[in-house]
Amino acid sequence: MTARILSFVQALFRPQDEDGSILLWAKEILGALLILAFFWMLAQIIVLVLNKWGKRLAAFTNTDLNDRLLQRVTPHVSRLLVMLGVYLAIRSMPLHERLVVILSGALFIALVVTVFSLIYHVFHELLQWYLAGQKDKSDALISRHMIPIAEKLTLLFLMGMALLVILKHFNYDIFSLVTALGIGSLAIGLAAKDTLANMISGFTLMLDRPFRIGDRIQLAGGQVGDVAGIGLRSTRIRTLDNQLMIIPNSDLCNTMLINQAFPDVRAKGHISIGAAYGSDVARVKEVLVAAALEVEDVLRDPAPEAYFVSFGDSALNMSLFFWVEEYSGLLCATDKINSLIIRHFNENGIDIPFPIRTVIMEHN
Repeated sequence: MTARILSFVQALFRPQDEDGSILLWAKEILGALLILAFFWMLAQIIVLVLNKWGKRLAAFTNTDLNDRLLQRVTPHVSRLLVMLGVYLAIRSMPLHERLVVILSGALFIALVVTVFSLIYHVFHELLQWYLAGQKDKSDALISRHMIPIAEKLTLLFLMGMALLVILKHFNYDIFSLVTALGIGSLAIGLAAKDTLANMISGFTLMLDRPFRIGDRIQLAGGQVGDVAGIGLRSTRIRTLDNQLMIIPNSDLCNTMLINQAFPDVRAKGHISIGAAYGSDVARVKEVLVAAALEVEDVLRDPAPEAYFVSFGDSALNMSLFFWVEEYSGLLCATDKINSLIIRHFNENGIDIPFPIRTVIMEHN
């Protein structure tokens, strides 16, 4: 019984076309175990060095990026060294050729996946660190809304590269695969050119950033609303009457719009009013400015200004300009100023004329 078991083990762990002694087989097994033990100890030493000295060196920097990268990199380095040791140990063991090919191929795939996973996690930490430093900055190179898209594109790119490396290792013709993918991409591009145009325009909007989420914009057609979201295909705008307007990105890229929130959220109000002929123009200006200054939402710097604009058919046309802290409060401030103007005009005897037409009928 013992002889049969020994014969089965030798047939499994020894090439069929090579007759090696039990002693040689044992030495090769021992050598493989030593290789595995060496790489395991090396992994433990490197992890210890990174945890001890790496953190000390990172403490001298003013940012936590080094600590975050160490926390991400250390486990992957340990796994890589251990898997590399297992890979070399299997290659050195007197196993059957097919078994060696299967095990070494599986470990090579695991090594490639681990390496590209390490690259992705390092890239993810860099993006998160950059995003944390740009929370209150509107002039950042990369918009915070592009971070998820950048991560997905990077993940797809790394997955494609890992697949090409694995196929190349197993002697697959990757050039024919790349050619097929190129032809397929061309066909898809021709079939979905409008969708791709919107996607490219979406990237353009995110990079150029003519507006950000939360900004109030005015379109060429006169529609006004707040940007609720910027997607790959379309941009969602919430209008002032709380309706959601969805516009394709390609249309936004090729049209003129006004961003009321740029360069800052302050807004300038304008009120036009007519005073009766014979009114004291200087007094009318004082009343208009005083009415604006009574409203708390109106800024004192820049101060409100009143101008005599033109002579109308039945009135002296006056204009009042004022600033508010945020564009969202412009309508409310305008309402308050209009109410005060009517009251102050009545108190100061200033009339607001209206057009009068006199019709003379002649009888022949």
